[in-house]
Amino acid sequence: MVYNLLAYVMHLKGDYTQAIAHLKQAEEMIKENNPTGTDQKYLVTYGNYAWVFYYLKQYEDSQKYIDKVEQIYKEPKDTTDVAEIYGEKAWTLLKFCGQYYEEAKQCFLKALELEPEDPEWNSGYATAVYRLEGFNGRKCPASECESLELLERAVEKNPNDAVVKSLLALKLQDLDRTAKGKIYIKEAINQAPSSPYLLRYVAKFYRRAGMEDEALCVLQTAVDLIPTSGFLHHQIGLCYRNKYFKDKKRFGNGNRYISQTETEKLNDLLQNTLFHFEKVLEYKKTFVYAYIDLANMYCEAKEYKKAEDTFKTVMAFTTLIDEEKQQIYYNYGRFKEYYMKSKSEAINYYKKSVQITVCMKEREFSVKSLKRIASKKIQNDIHDAEGFALLGFVHKINGEINDAIDCFEKALKYDPHNAEYVSELCELKMVI
Repeated sequence: MVYNLLAYVMHLKGDYTQAIAHLKQAEEMIKENNPTGTDQKYLVTYGNYAWVFYYLKQYEDSQKYIDKVEQIYKEPKDTTDVAEIYGEKAWTLLKFCGQYYEEAKQCFLKALELEPEDPEWNSGYATAVYRLEGFNGRKCPASECESLELLERAVEKNPNDAVVKSLLALKLQDLDRTAKGKIYIKEAINQAPSSPYLLRYVAKFYRRAGMEDEALCVLQTAVDLIPTSGFLHHQIGLCYRNKYFKDKKRFGNGNRYISQTETEKLNDLLQNTLFHFEKVLEYKKTFVYAYIDLANMYCEAKEYKKAEDTFKTVMAFTTLIDEEKQQIYYNYGRFKEYYMKSKSEAINYYKKSVQITVCMKEREFSVKSLKRIASKKIQNDIHDAEGFALLGFVHKINGEINDAIDCFEKALKYDPHNAEYVSELCELKMVI
């Protein structure tokens, strides 16, 4: 699949010599990994050959591969559908970006309906479901987790698939079964110790287990192989960030004096974090979450102008999805509250985060931040209309209509001519 995709990329670049070379590699891989010997496995590759020769105006060679494709379709089978078409489409969709994961899942499902025991389609379907469960930082409750059983089945069908083993390990880790996950991680890394694609999952497992040094060792191997990978640099940055905050908490425990050696170590960790997060955006300028991570670490370095610019850059993206907006607004609100000391701007962005209905942890954090700010305002001044209105907003968001009405009535009592409070109160009473 990867060689077919590379051939397509070379076609787009007009390099047909390389495109043909990649198709030959794809053909060799099929020969090596096709124990049943079925010609259907060659279908997509032959079709791609036909297109490449067509673009080269080598029509005789193109026709030769068209004939091969037609011959495969003439082979006796129960249906005119061919699993390889659905499977190849599914892998391609899965390769591009998250918005295609659901469609990829459905394509793998169609391939499985035709060939339910095929190891590749089982691996692909399990991978698609796994990615959907954790898409954009979502947390999948154990009761709703479908991918565990699918990944176990995929590993059983294809024990040589190291990547699927690593995904199974990560899912087990999600379900607080890290010890069992480690078994699969060790098997996976022994099977493919120099595969960057696998190593990034191994590193993620180690990082989430608090084993940052082990994760960094694995990531260094991977980034030596692919030095321009934004994903790998982001993972390295996350490891250094974890180490930085762990040491910051340890060194500052009990408000004791931090030695020069400890200060230098913290600064080295901070600079390494910034270096790798900046590298991410050098290689992958649309990596939304890397902008958020980098902006937050600029705050740690007291580089507030850079933090502001980074937040503004990512907020200007026109293709942001709701999950991304919610995280940006919460983090920018936090930046405004704690570093710029602007409560009014912080409230504005916390509200924006809350008003996006997708349920991510940032929405919950924003609600808590608004409640904290409102409570503090009322505590400082029992007649603070804005504090009561803000608390009313929080109750409204939480579906606590009667409490919200009570708060907006108090807000109007202390600011009787505020049109916004009147409007909110009328709307809430209509709900009742």
